[in-house]
Amino acid sequence: MPELPEVERYRRFLERHALGRTVRRVVVTDPGILRNTTAPALDRSLRGRTFDRPDRHGKWLIGWTDGPAVLLHFGMTGDLVHGRDPGGRHRHDRVIFELSDGEVRYRNMRKLGGLWLAHGPDDVASILGPLGPDALSVSRRQFHDLLRARRGQVKPALLGQRLVAGVGNLIADEVLWQARIHPARPLHTLDETARDRLYETMKAVLRSAVRSDDYVVRRRNWLVHVRGLPGAGCPRCGTPLERTQVGGRTTYLCPACQR
Repeated sequence: MPELPEVERYRRFLERHALGRTVRRVVVTDPGILRNTTAPALDRSLRGRTFDRPDRHGKWLIGWTDGPAVLLHFGMTGDLVHGRDPGGRHRHDRVIFELSDGEVRYRNMRKLGGLWLAHGPDDVASILGPLGPDALSVSRRQFHDLLRARRGQVKPALLGQRLVAGVGNLIADEVLWQARIHPARPLHTLDETARDRLYETMKAVLRSAVRSDDYVVRRRNWLVHVRGLPGAGCPRCGTPLERTQVGGRTTYLCPACQR
């Protein structure tokens, strides 16, 4: 599933191809991808509107216009595409925004994400629900306060989206490996030094991942580069990686580095 780094790239993509463009019409090829509106209502609400600078909160992309906003969640197979394919539109292009300059298409094979229509900031907040602050912008003090208020294990807390929004399974494993913290460690055992290390590592990993076209491939000294490979060893010490379940999620860790 796309995590914060991928959705940040979608945000930059939408900014590059939609900012300042006017919506001529919205074509919905599969109404099943719409979560709180209909195809006619979406077209009627956006036609003639101009896209403003988009935002992102965690794994959500918020496409503001000078009227309503569209919220996109990408599920496991969502993507954004600009322009037309030589053979015509792809069969998984679910929503097409025809703009004054080109078009942007929301493509989603398995339809596990979706599109929401919001008529203002209050609507956006209601759709996003009780998410924590964005993991890339949360302050150190916020992070410490939120950690102190929670119970349970550290990895499920990172994945729950109420502590911080945007961290998924791959990033959580990477952050905890780089921070040398066991994924099942109880939150109440993290002292201030460990909380600081977790915060700083999370920020560093996210910033680096956002800058990379494909951090799984390119960051060869990261855990994600070998995560899941048969017989893979820790990129830091060479110890064989351990595969386990933490909070119901498949988890990889180094038993030597993350005691």
